[in-house]
Amino acid sequence: MAEPTRIPATPQTIRFGAFDASFPPVATVGSGDTVVLECVSGAPEIMPKPESGMHVPDTLAAIHAADPPRMGPHIVTGPVEVRGAEPGDMLRVDILAIEPGCDWGFCGFRPLFGTLPEDFPYARMLHIPVDRTARTATIPMGGGITLPLAPFFGVMGVAPPREWGRISTKEPRAHGGNLDNKELVAGTTLFLPVHVAGALFSAGDGHGMQGDGEVCINALEMCLNGTFRLSVEKGGGASDPILRFPRAETPTHYVTMGLNEDLDLAMKQALREMIAFITSRTNLSAADAYQFCSLAVDFRVTQTVNGEKGVHGMLKKGLIF
Repeated sequence: MAEPTRIPATPQTIRFGAFDASFPPVATVGSGDTVVLECVSGAPEIMPKPESGMHVPDTLAAIHAADPPRMGPHIVTGPVEVRGAEPGDMLRVDILAIEPGCDWGFCGFRPLFGTLPEDFPYARMLHIPVDRTARTATIPMGGGITLPLAPFFGVMGVAPPREWGRISTKEPRAHGGNLDNKELVAGTTLFLPVHVAGALFSAGDGHGMQGDGEVCINALEMCLNGTFRLSVEKGGGASDPILRFPRAETPTHYVTMGLNEDLDLAMKQALREMIAFITSRTNLSAADAYQFCSLAVDFRVTQTVNGEKGVHGMLKKGLIF
């Protein structure tokens, strides 16, 4: 078995806040190969003070010193070209492992952003210690609240359609991007529609933990290292001949996603995607699937803070297939 392709976070291997089909790949791999991406988080203005005892990783400090062009809020590592991927195919992203890359993270809010900007018209930032051995974080409030880590990447995506040009990492769209879906932990598979040759996969926006909704703007934002197996399924694969939006599979559930500025429309999209997924795998009609979803599928608010809001549907495995 070939050794994984390892891509460190450097000024040459990251993009600050942007997806663009014209970005050249930082590495090229074959379908089914494994890549390890070092991903860092945080702009210079939100780093902890030296007196806090929290060390800014040298890789992140080097990126800040290089002052790369900045469009959106996330530092993403990539893109990685996958040989053989063409528009109309599906990129299967098996998330094999996720490890903390530093001993702290941050969570904050600021005026005009978040779910309740009218209630919190000021800025607040917490720097939160992380115990990598215990895999916990202790929030400095109420005398200290310790929570277990459940790390995932808020941003995973392929290049958008070429005609979209350069877009911010802030809004999740059909290419994936800032999905902020806490189900996408190690052991999960993300499926993304391919829009340009090579797919051009990137990841970043490490989250140590997050509640559904991500209501104040941030999760526990932190540096993470991710191991991914990238595989091309031609034409979308046998089970998804037309994959239009990101979809996922956990060890226990199938997950569809809806994305829209209007939360109601995001819900409708997630539901329509689930109905289409069910009818593609069973002999149920669309009407059957609609009623089945009302009886047995959970729909959850993914996030309400990225401009394009998210809803995801959770179908437990074994109920109908």
